Amino acid sequence: MTIQISTEKTAVTGRRKIKALRWWMLALFLLGVTVNYITRNSLGLLAAELKTSLNMTTEQYSYIVAAFQAAYTIFQPLCGWLIDVIGLKLGFLICASVWAVVCMLHAGAGSWIQLAILRFFMGSAEAAATPANAKAISDWFPRKERPVAAGWAGVGFSIGAMLAPPIILVAHLSFGWRGAFLFCGVLSMLWVLLWWKFYHSPETHPNLSKDELALIRQDNEPQQTRLPFIQSLKIVCKNKKFYGIAIPAFLAEPAWAVFSFWVPLYLANERGMDLKHIVMFAWLPFLAADLGSIASGYLTTLYRKVFGCTRINSIVASSVTGAFMMLSLALVALTQSPYAAIALISIGGFGHQVISCMLSAVVVETFDKNQVATVNGMRGSSAWIASFLFSLLIGAVADTIGFNPLFIAMGFFDLIGAVFLIALIAERRNPAKREHV
Repeated sequence: MTIQISTEKTAVTGRRKIKALRWWMLALFLLGVTVNYITRNSLGLLAAELKTSLNMTTEQYSYIVAAFQAAYTIFQPLCGWLIDVIGLKLGFLICASVWAVVCMLHAGAGSWIQLAILRFFMGSAEAAATPANAKAISDWFPRKERPVAAGWAGVGFSIGAMLAPPIILVAHLSFGWRGAFLFCGVLSMLWVLLWWKFYHSPETHPNLSKDELALIRQDNEPQQTRLPFIQSLKIVCKNKKFYGIAIPAFLAEPAWAVFSFWVPLYLANERGMDLKHIVMFAWLPFLAADLGSIASGYLTTLYRKVFGCTRINSIVASSVTGAFMMLSLALVALTQSPYAAIALISIGGFGHQVISCMLSAVVVETFDKNQVATVNGMRGSSAWIASFLFSLLIGAVADTIGFNPLFIAMGFFDLIGAVFLIALIAERRNPAKREHV
């Protein structure tokens, strides 16, 4: 069954058509993910003061982090299925509204238990970001543009973390830690209004031209039946390619959890930095991650044009490149300089985001369009199971053995993941039949 492209609504409105509107829609989505990560990373940046104000231990802080991660793990497939069923606009709007309100409620927390409960509810709503990412790319881009689009979409996941330190510092200095949470929640609600006003699906967008709609739909992908949640999960779990995505995601995510939730505390406890110094440097790994996001899609073009890789193999090759860059984290344990440590962590940030964006691209390339949000949510759950477990491990051992053994382990995780990616995803075909695109 072929997709019937509906252009009537765009034809009759008489509204001005915007050139390359698909990239503007991606930018709007990217802005939402940026705000998502600002609210998310506020906890890590305020961790040292929260430990003092709420009289909590490092282990109790790890429970707060784990509460967010557990919710993020559980709800990603559910959020993905919801978005597949009711659509990206309404599904993401509901989730963003919830995380905005819950973030503001953080200001009223009086104990680590209350903060853990709030983080659980916040994680359940913010879990929509990963599946929504795949849905936005599959809805708005033809196959040939999706790896590059995935790279740019991934920028939102790191630019928010990069912008969080200065934003949180200013909010903290102006309003205190409670006011900082309120400020982040208000930012999220402002974005919700922008999303409600300006986002529409390609078929209904009044500013989308017929030519661009035809470009977006040029692959003529079949429209699949929307399945019940459990049935959809069963179908995905029977596909071995899912495990070629899920296992590398599981092994990659501990590093991102450390960047997001633990690096500020690491810099404070083991490198002797105060909040102002942390803010000066903690954004650098996320700047590197932004560059990795952007570079990842163009790396696929390089592998196709220079080495003649198929589209899938070029994505795999880019991810493997990122895995080798993660070895820099193992070197953090060997350096005495805090600035060298930050530089090495930044290289890891670049490598991680290459891997993450390419795993999302593999989902879009491998699974049916009406399943991509669900599958990407399941990929995210696999990743956040590891994130949850690793944060508990850090909370249990960081005060006794320090962070160095953990950095060494993270340096090698992604190379193991690359083996599964190559074994289960990479295409094997006669060189004469390779796809040059």
